[in-house]
Amino acid sequence: MDSTMTQTTNGKSWLTSLRSVGGVVAIAAVIAIVYGYITNPSVTTAVLASSLRQSTPLVLGALCGLIGERSGIVNIGIEGQMLMGAFAGFLANVYIGRLDIFPLGTTLFLAVLIGVLVGALMGAFLGLMSIGLKMDQIIGGTVINILALGLTSFFYVAGLTTLGKLQPISLGALADIPLVGPILFNNPPITYITLGLVVLVHFVLFHTRWGLRTRVIGEHPSAADTVGINVQMMRYVNITVAGAFAGLAGAYLTLEAVGSFERAMTNGRGFVALAVMLFGKRTPLGAWGAALLFGFATALQTQLQFGGRIDIPHQFIGMLPYVLTILVLAGFVGRSRDPKALGQPYETE
Repeated sequence: MDSTMTQTTNGKSWLTSLRSVGGVVAIAAVIAIVYGYITNPSVTTAVLASSLRQSTPLVLGALCGLIGERSGIVNIGIEGQMLMGAFAGFLANVYIGRLDIFPLGTTLFLAVLIGVLVGALMGAFLGLMSIGLKMDQIIGGTVINILALGLTSFFYVAGLTTLGKLQPISLGALADIPLVGPILFNNPPITYITLGLVVLVHFVLFHTRWGLRTRVIGEHPSAADTVGINVQMMRYVNITVAGAFAGLAGAYLTLEAVGSFERAMTNGRGFVALAVMLFGKRTPLGAWGAALLFGFATALQTQLQFGGRIDIPHQFIGMLPYVLTILVLAGFVGRSRDPKALGQPYETE
């Protein structure tokens, strides 16, 4: 008994210390941003604007994960869904552009739409495995990741080129506001859409009947079934919509961020999105905050690597996003409680 109490006390003490360190790092980051803007506003603005854009695929991936888990379905296939969406959007951009019947803007819109649809199909496929066939959900997500990596690597053709990618859209006078304007009001379309989706998903999840039912089927599906809620149908719809978000994240990578496709270009973002979702306690706003933090660390890492002012081995700089994210989030995030029915197949009684 005494040893158990000692271990518990030590665990709480360690967690408290880690949170204190995280709080100090967060305060230091805010001070660094203010000081940086005073001394070099152009670089600071560029880093913060890059932070927002770096966070975009992570937010979309986190939304995909939290919708699934709120419905009771574990989705570790976000990486594969993003990769398939990126590949489909890129190919659509290439081949629709070659038809030369649509202007570039329409071609890009259709390519984004195709990437989203492919992500939704991958979500429906996960639903078929986990809901219809009642496979282990971890295995189902792994199947999607392996399938996506294999298909995109096999069918990828080197040398394909596109006519262009999505460009920033300035929102008039709002974009001229110091610091805030270039960060929030001068972005490409998918970045704007992502900001809107964060608010929309939060509203739907916590302020609508559909959101209430979604949370119920993730906690007590049998109780939901007894009052007439079609648990299986809702899970299918939610996991398909969640896949569409992952497809949009993939389309962002090839149609807005880079403009091209490379094998395995998601580079683990789907798994980082899962961590972002957990850090944000499975809430859209919390996930957005965690993704912004990781995006800031990534943008800062890029600035340190290519700014040429600090002579630090690139391996240490490459660690920065992960170390900073762990330290800061440890200061604000407590233990996250899983939905009670998470990962459990349900059969109608």
